[in-house]
Amino acid sequence: MSVRTEGPARSDLVADTALALLAERGMRGLTHRAVDELAGLPQGSTSNLARTRQALLELAVRRLADREARVLGLHEMPGPEAGAGSVADALALATHRALTQHRALTLARYELALEATRRPELRAFFDATGARFRDRLTALVEAMGSTDPTRHTLSLVAWADGLMFSCVAGSFGAEVPSLEEVRAGLRELLEGMLKG
Repeated sequence: MSVRTEGPARSDLVADTALALLAERGMRGLTHRAVDELAGLPQGSTSNLARTRQALLELAVRRLADREARVLGLHEMPGPEAGAGSVADALALATHRALTQHRALTLARYELALEATRRPELRAFFDATGARFRDRLTALVEAMGSTDPTRHTLSLVAWADGLMFSCVAGSFGAEVPSLEEVRAGLRELLEGMLKG
């Protein structure tokens, strides 16, 4: 792995390496030294960029939000005029990507989410970065005619998060549902909400 020296590129390299370590070794395996070693950086490079563990975790959370925005395809989401079926299809594709092509990123997210339950300063940061997707989804379901967009957004996110957790870290770890199965579940949920 080549060492990058520019500011933003170095920051991304450190954050991506931190996310990889979280997925591979868990929270205990994430150290400044481990990031330096895995990224091929001179010793102390990560500490120069993120002096404290909190700063390193915040860097990882920020990068996680950027990468997940691409995985979730926020730029690909249809407008409300496309209808519940098209929105469910887009959400299913995003969920299936997280389960398959980006499984390690999803696992790193769960590591960070659990750590945030024990670190109030990280919780606030984690929640703020996740608001980008939640706010967009809330506006979308409201424009589609939801009578309770905040509650409906929670239900959609909880359903997708529950499925991803079960298939990445839970009892269904060996059974990844097909895109068609994820699509069917999301269509049932979303269409049921909008009828009510």
